[in-house]
Amino acid sequence: MMDTMLSTLRAGLPELGVTIPEGADETLCRFGCELVEQNKVMNLTAITEPEAVAKLHLLDCLTVLKCADLKGKRLIDVGCGAGFPGVPLKIGCPELQLTLLDSLGKRMNWLEATLPKLGVDATYITARAEEAVADRREQYDFATSRAVARLNILLELTAPYVKVGGAVLAMKGAAGREELDECKNAIRQLGLKLEKVHEFPMDGTNHMVIVLRKVAPTPAKFPRRYAKIKAAPL
Repeated sequence: MMDTMLSTLRAGLPELGVTIPEGADETLCRFGCELVEQNKVMNLTAITEPEAVAKLHLLDCLTVLKCADLKGKRLIDVGCGAGFPGVPLKIGCPELQLTLLDSLGKRMNWLEATLPKLGVDATYITARAEEAVADRREQYDFATSRAVARLNILLELTAPYVKVGGAVLAMKGAAGREELDECKNAIRQLGLKLEKVHEFPMDGTNHMVIVLRKVAPTPAKFPRRYAKIKAAPL
């Protein structure tokens, strides 16, 4: 498993134009192997084939390194699930100060037990995104998220964490531009401005990183309770 994952990752990095520190490729694949092994007893991912893990988890997450300079910056991964994209970003950019946030304690306990074995430092928060922001508002340079919610919902959950001048880095699939079209009101109300949409061909489809710059403080009334966000997106 490790060999297949590693060869796929090493072949894909030059195609992306991403450079990572020496040995980081092996650490990434060790994390991928830990994920697949733990997935036998805990529902972490539907992607378990080594080649697919390398492409659709590891390489996909590393595309964010092409979209923002993370060195020395604070980033929060909102709804991190099994650690994507935050963990690959930390391994690929060790200078990053990473916070992982998820509401599911079992996942967070697994990450907190696994990452130190790989030499990966992170801060762990087990809470709902709309609740944890209370004492962390506008403290991060970047907030990112992957496969959590449609963009008009996701932005309300992530933007309040980001300081003015920072950015939300939203990872999206082929429907990203359609979701972006729904978000003009949310972008305006949350103090954001669309900066760029980066597109990456990935396994037959386009994956996107949508960069939204924080240009004004997010009003204190956001985020609302999740039921309200979901029922009436901005």
